[in-house]
Amino acid sequence: MKSESSTLSFSAFMALLIGCAGIVATLASNSQAILLDGLFNLIYFSVALVTIKVSKLASRPDSESYPFGYSYFESLVNLCKGLLILGVSIFALVDAIAALLTGGREIAAGLAVLYALFATAACSLTAWVMHRSQRHVSSPLVAADKLNWLVNSVISAAVLAAFCLVMLFERFGWQAILPYVDSVLVIAVVVLCLGVPVRMASQALRELLNKTPDETIAEPVRQAVARGLADIDTVEVRVRMVRPGRLLYVIVHVVLPEASDVSVTRQDSLRVRIDDEVRRYYSPVVCDVVFTTNTRWAAPSCGLLVEKHPA
Repeated sequence: MKSESSTLSFSAFMALLIGCAGIVATLASNSQAILLDGLFNLIYFSVALVTIKVSKLASRPDSESYPFGYSYFESLVNLCKGLLILGVSIFALVDAIAALLTGGREIAAGLAVLYALFATAACSLTAWVMHRSQRHVSSPLVAADKLNWLVNSVISAAVLAAFCLVMLFERFGWQAILPYVDSVLVIAVVVLCLGVPVRMASQALRELLNKTPDETIAEPVRQAVARGLADIDTVEVRVRMVRPGRLLYVIVHVVLPEASDVSVTRQDSLRVRIDDEVRRYYSPVVCDVVFTTNTRWAAPSCGLLVEKHPA
């Protein structure tokens, strides 16, 4: 798929399909592991509908109501995804522990194996489609979806393996173990995959709090700015950047010597040069370059440090 919208729509459809199948299979098999998988996908489907809307907003220019654009909505959606997945996982973990303490639960392994086989194939297919789409679409929303489907594939494969073990245990007559397999499986899957929603939510939260991006992004941008200003004398250069969603916003304060003869036309040409250098490393980007001869305007938190003049 070559567009962000079609990729996310396919992801939403697959989440709905697997979620509905999971709920039906849960009613027939009494498996909490399948219920976890079904709820996971139904919740993800509801978030996916919002994701599709946000993907369209993120490509729009800024407006009077949103003067800095809509990229923060992407971070907000990914934060919600991470928290929802984390919430479902914790709920499943608590329920599984409670089941273990009360003697476990019986499940219909035959039907559970059929569902797990279907879910593993469907999740793996969707993860592969997300991966292929990233060749044509550079989007944090698609990247987050790909991560979700990879986790979902692992969960479904683990469920499939465990239910195959249940059938094997039944064949050998190990009846005492059977009621505990489902709960142990849920606990193992949650513990192994818990880091994924935590990382997703924490990354989105850092973006919403305007934290500087990772050094793998920040350092090349600083170097690009330095190359763009290599031909002029400067007193100080401060580079600040944030990355809400897919958009990198860079603001550069360039403090020139008081005797500088850099004209406005020359400043504009330097802005173009800096913007071109930064775009070699990252796009989309908004790059604002401010020239001044007063270090006050480049100082950290200058708006808080400067006293208000009386009217």
